[in-house]
Amino acid sequence: MKTRPLLIAPSILAADFARLGDEVRAIDAAGADYIHIDVMDGHFVPNISFGTPIMDAIRGVTKKPFDVHLMIAPVDPYLESFARAGADIITVHAEAGPHLDRSLQAIRALGKKAGVSLNPATPASVLKHVLDRLDLILVMSVNPGFGGQSFIPAMLEKITEIRDMVGGRNIDIEVDGGITRHNAGDVVRAGANVLVAGSAIFKTKDYAAEIRAIRNAATSVSA
Repeated sequence: MKTRPLLIAPSILAADFARLGDEVRAIDAAGADYIHIDVMDGHFVPNISFGTPIMDAIRGVTKKPFDVHLMIAPVDPYLESFARAGADIITVHAEAGPHLDRSLQAIRALGKKAGVSLNPATPASVLKHVLDRLDLILVMSVNPGFGGQSFIPAMLEKITEIRDMVGGRNIDIEVDGGITRHNAGDVVRAGANVLVAGSAIFKTKDYAAEIRAIRNAATSVSA
């Protein structure tokens, strides 16, 4: 199986919102591969973050891909507005509506990469019939809704199961929740290649050093 490139996606949910543009510029300069944008609606998850006006405001400060994780339900009515606001990858939750296949088709029709996210208790089997519509699978390694939670170790087995399901398809496996330099190696060994980190990066004084530490921990994994 071809090894996919390792990508680090800092989550701006953990950034200082009072200086968000500067924070995005900082993680760009520090070596981020993606800008991970967590959108929460206070309905599908027990928190509210931000929407398209914030994305519009920061789209001009970086050319890095916007990796947009929509934790909202219903999601279909909002796909076009997030595409217009500058999303490059749009990820929806399998649990957020009854028509996942339709949602993924809609994202692709907007010219964006399509992703699906699974909550910790959602089995990998829900992916079986939509694999050929996907560019990315996001495994939640915490229960979504809040930053700063601890990684759920049982998700390592799920990541490996998904890796085996994906096989040789051109699909990235992303993991979000409690990722640090201390568990990045385990996560990549299990099968992931895109690592989302929020608090682990933004709560430090040197973003570049922390991104580098996470990347080094992940890339030191033996083949």
